[in-house]
Formats: sequence, C-alpha cells, structure tokens
Amino acid sequence: MSTAIAPAPAGSTAVTPATVTGGLDVVVIETLAEYAETLDAVRQSGRTVGVVPTMGALHAGHRSLVERAAAECDVVAVSIFVNPTQFGEAADLANYPRTLESDLEVVSGAGAHLVFAPSVAEMYPEWPAATTTMVSVPALSRRWEGASRPGHFDGVATVVAKLLSTAGRCRAYFGEKDFQQLAVVRRLVRDLSLPAEVVGCETVRDFDGLALSSRNVRLSTEQRRAALVLSRALRAGAWSLSRGECDPSSVEAEMVRLVADQPEVELDYAAVVHADDLEPARSCSPARPLRLLIAGTVGPVRLIDNLGPHGAR
Repeated sequence: MSTAIAPAPAGSTAVTPATVTGGLDVVVIETLAEYAETLDAVRQSGRTVGVVPTMGALHAGHRSLVERAAAECDVVAVSIFVNPTQFGEAADLANYPRTLESDLEVVSGAGAHLVFAPSVAEMYPEWPAATTTMVSVPALSRRWEGASRPGHFDGVATVVAKLLSTAGRCRAYFGEKDFQQLAVVRRLVRDLSLPAEVVGCETVRDFDGLALSSRNVRLSTEQRRAALVLSRALRAGAWSLSRGECDPSSVEAEMVRLVADQPEVELDYAAVVHADDLEPARSCSPARPLRLLIAGTVGPVRLIDNLGPHGAR
C-alpha cells in the first residue's frame, strides 16, 4: 500500500508533512477546500479513501479504527475537531482535552496518511452565533443519550454531514462504543445520499472490561472500579438473552438490579432495544437484532456502553 499522498491540484495550496511532532509521516490539512481537493486527487489517482472522524484525545479505541481503515483503504484521513455544536454546556466544551501533538503520533503510528484539523471558524464561520443550518435525525435521537443531552445528536449529525460531504466517496469508520451515534450516522448517510459507506467497528475494552473512553482518565481508582458494574450488567443481560430469555423487560430489570448494588454509580438507563431503530424491545425475534444499552454517572463522569445479545463472556 502506497503511503504517498497525491499532490493537490494545480492552483490549490500545497500540503506539507506535519512538523509539530518531529516530522511524522502524516499530512496536516486545516481547510475544507484543501481537504476536499486532496481526497479528490487521491481518488483520481485510482486509490480508495478511508476516513475516521474524531474529536481528538485519541486512545487505543481510536487507533483500532485507524488501523482497520488502513487495512482496507489505500489512503486514510483522520479528522480531529472538537465540535462545539454537540456540547450542551460551555464548561464541558472548554474542559474537553485538546491533545493534537500526541494525537498525531497515534494516527501516524496506526497508518493514517493525513489529518484534517480545522479551526472552529473554518467549520462554523458564524460561531459563536447559532449555526443557521443544522441536520437532525429525530427518530433516532430523541431517546437515551438524546433525552439526557438535548441537541447533542443534532450537533453530531451536522458535523458528520459536513465532514463526509467534504471528504467525498469514502469508507467512514465509527466505533460501536457510541452505538446511538453510529445509528444516527448510518441513517443520515442513507437519507442524505452521502457518498460514504459507514463501517461500524467493535468496541475496544481495557483488560478489566471497561469500554475505552477519553473520559476514563477523569475517574479515580475507586470510581473506575465502581464503573465496571456497567459492563458486568451488560454481560449479564446478554447472557440471559443468549440462554433464551425472551422478555426484554426481565433482562432490563436484571441489569438495573446489578447496578443498584454499586452505590457509587447513578444509573440513567439500562435498556434492550431493536438495533435498527433503537426503539425499546417488547419481544425477541430473529428478524430484528437486539442491542443492550446502558448509561450512568460515576463521580463527575457520565459513561455509556452497549453490547449485542451474543456478547456475553
């Protein structure tokens, strides 16, 4: 697989290797126009494009997305943009970690070829004024995380639509860790006929079963230990389903009981849903795959996780 990036078309700004981390073999692009032109040139040269949208603060879960994209595509582009429209609280946006130098090291080592790292002004010229056009996928956004974080998925859908329409024809890699987000992205790509194939990638977990998240670093040792009840509850629910339990409400009750035994965790929801539309499941049917969702707050940190019915282990 070639690692060279096709030169930008004549008349466009040249792209140069990033130097902020000592000359890593990755190109950094900061404008939408240059991003589109560069990926157009890649496709014109006969190569395929994989994109991995992120908000930075990259960990091994993100690295796995980049590695898979690199295994399946000729050129991999990773976007690193802390998207303000998906934050409900100004303090959360201000406190979100910005770690571009270490992020560039992660993506370069994982096989990425270029990074799109725009400014807020580049993505939203009118910011901090309200963005005039927003993308909404209400049928998939109103429950679960959408109920707890109003407006969050409108911000996600808007920035993803913008990133993918700029990137052009590509395969786009998203983690199943944020399962509702993945469902929203799949629907908006389908409904807006965006030229992207969405690829969902399995959640990466730490040695103890905790789903990797940039938020985990904010947990104390005791809080992290308490947080493990979320993945335990998911596995217990998945085990029940795999053993033939066909009443989703019974499975949900079992998950709730397990979390209740851990007083440091404030449960938001534990649900069995249909994987296609995220609606609460009332029964089991082979024709409609299920997904178990869970969310809770541990100390200052809100954590989410999910598992398929065959994920018990």
